[in-house]
Amino acid sequence: MRIVMVGSGYVGLVSGACFADFGHDVICVDKAAEKIDALKEGRIPIFEPGLDELVATNVKAGRLSFTTELAPAVGDADVVFIAVGTPSRRGDGHADLGYVHGAAREIAEAIKGFTVVVTKSTVPVGTGDEVERIIRETNQDADYAVVSNPEFLREGAAIEDFKRPDRIVVGLSDDRAREVMTEVYRPLYLNQAPLLFTSRRTSELIKYAANAFLAMKITFINEMADLCERVDADVQDVSRGIGLDGRIGSKFLHAGPGYGGSCFPKDTLALVKTAQDFESPVRLIETTVAINDNRKRAMGRKVIAAAGGDVRGKKVAIFGLTFKPNTDDMRDSPAIAIVQALQDAGAIVSGYDPEGMENAKQLIDIEYADGPYQAAKGADVAVLVTEWNEFRALDLQRLRLTMKSPTMVDLRNVYRAQDVIANGFTYHGIGKNG
Repeated sequence: MRIVMVGSGYVGLVSGACFADFGHDVICVDKAAEKIDALKEGRIPIFEPGLDELVATNVKAGRLSFTTELAPAVGDADVVFIAVGTPSRRGDGHADLGYVHGAAREIAEAIKGFTVVVTKSTVPVGTGDEVERIIRETNQDADYAVVSNPEFLREGAAIEDFKRPDRIVVGLSDDRAREVMTEVYRPLYLNQAPLLFTSRRTSELIKYAANAFLAMKITFINEMADLCERVDADVQDVSRGIGLDGRIGSKFLHAGPGYGGSCFPKDTLALVKTAQDFESPVRLIETTVAINDNRKRAMGRKVIAAAGGDVRGKKVAIFGLTFKPNTDDMRDSPAIAIVQALQDAGAIVSGYDPEGMENAKQLIDIEYADGPYQAAKGADVAVLVTEWNEFRALDLQRLRLTMKSPTMVDLRNVYRAQDVIANGFTYHGIGKNG
């Protein structure tokens, strides 16, 4: 199949490289000339484990290429995926569909022969209808079908998720498009990946509903963590105890500083706004959004309390800045709100992250270190925010000798309290006492 991926960001680049690895001919298109130039030179603009090798292999094999010219690529394509950004719109929280609509118009002008146009971007219910209308009004002679095919990729494990998916959701109403999409995903038949065909609007809602449910699960266990601290219980045991119930499951039941990233914050908010527009409010999700926003700042107050209630003039070391490990993504990272709360209270903040510091520098003004021990030099408190593997086996004796005051606040419960305390630290975890 001849595939065009409009948008060469996280979703577009990962999806395009994986489709190419399946044997399809893929062209990734992006208006950002500097991004395309970098990709042509083999430089990947995002950090995702294994992506650089996957791109290089398929470029060398001639199955993957990059361009800023949309029209020639679309004119020869069987399938065109729209994988552009849909950020939260300033002012009201709705998904900003400007890039999607713009891509639809350009695609319409370039279509030659029957073409399947697929929204891969995360979009609100009814977006496919609007894309269809835009193409029809722009090019009345176009022969096309509009399909919804949401992505379900976890940053840090995106390639594995694409090649061994839990499910593939395809929303459509055209039999010709169904044949094309079946062929696109035929390489995954050996993995027996469930291929769910449904209506386009249902497919669009599945994506939002999935992310909202997972966000709600994270928020639930975070509230249980707060309760555990009050009643002298252990949230990790609570998580295990309820996660063993097959109806609940253990995933996304790890207490922490709140969810962040490119998906959960904007998708939960967009779902809330969509539901309000259709006069069917989703109050559980509204509450989830509010609790999560408050929790990030509350983690800053937790650090201040661990420092004796006053951090003015004290140094706080932050281990991990990205919203999760194995990515350089800083979008809505809990570290941002935590740092702001600490700086508002007069703290001096130093930080280290294995991959995210360049992006972090655009968002927070702190002292940046070359490693965790340098960040902790002379610190009164060390705060583990992101559970990178690099932080899972710190030399606690070295860390204690480096710090001015050996206090650790472990916002991911990476360490056992007794181990940290045995090395001379005061330890504060999440959802447990001592």
